[in-house]
Amino acid sequence: MPTVLVLGASGFVGRALVAALSDLGVDVRPASRSPKPAPRWVACDLENPETIGPALDGVTCAYYLVHSMGVPDYRAIDRRCAENFVRAAEHSGCERIVYLGGVAPRGEPSEHLASRLEVGEILRGGRVPALELRASMIIGNGSASWRIIRDLAARLPFMILPKWLESKTRPIALPDVITALLDARELPLETSAWFDLPGPDILTVREMLMTVAALQGRRIPSVRVPLLSPGLSSLWLRLVTGEDFHLGRELVLGLREDLLPKDARYWELVGHGPRWSFRDAAADALATEARPSPVARFVERVVHRLGPHATP
Repeated sequence: MPTVLVLGASGFVGRALVAALSDLGVDVRPASRSPKPAPRWVACDLENPETIGPALDGVTCAYYLVHSMGVPDYRAIDRRCAENFVRAAEHSGCERIVYLGGVAPRGEPSEHLASRLEVGEILRGGRVPALELRASMIIGNGSASWRIIRDLAARLPFMILPKWLESKTRPIALPDVITALLDARELPLETSAWFDLPGPDILTVREMLMTVAALQGRRIPSVRVPLLSPGLSSLWLRLVTGEDFHLGRELVLGLREDLLPKDARYWELVGHGPRWSFRDAAADALATEARPSPVARFVERVVHRLGPHATP
């Protein structure tokens, strides 16, 4: 049976993809820089080309789910890793690369989005055909962007609404992302290509926050302001969420403009669309999340009791 390599298998998308491939009976090889002490897991450090060749041995399809955001000079690291992998793949028996990237904004992208798009270009520029799927916000436990939305909705006693919170996007549930990645293994592909991966709902960031708050029985008082920048707004994260500040700031800066996909061609090609609405995906993530720390639970109880309530 052909072997499928999953790079970045310890990430939240990678873990779910490995489980889904295993359920299908696929010979899957999970790989990460620090692999789990478990059968089939292999070490693969994309900054060290010597580790890539052995990971690709016998592989026909490789999923590239690696991103270095949150570390110094991560864009240069991402570029170097992608170039190393392309060279190794060209000297292996790999027949396809599937990459999960990010949606291109209509204006200038943030550093984070620019890095994701650049990696896609590098992978698609090699001799091994590469299929790039571009998703915006992925909703599911383990997603940094989801945790920020969840924490803000649960812990903000009131909300200042700058203009950028009206930016629109099409968030997509983790199960729909996994389905799309599984489909990508079988989709006819003669040459490299990219497709957007839109969720079913077009929502502003404000609407997402209000929906998640309502699911928690809250209504967040708010006031609109015209001048608060994404950079200043990201300072909320220091006070409200447990996410790494630098990581959160990059994600917030990516929301300066609409992050809307160009089209839904990919869903048309695979013969189905996304199945999870944002509300359903958010409700599922809330129902299955790990128990917050005692301090976080205390803050959320206080904010909930003091603020106005809403019907979930």
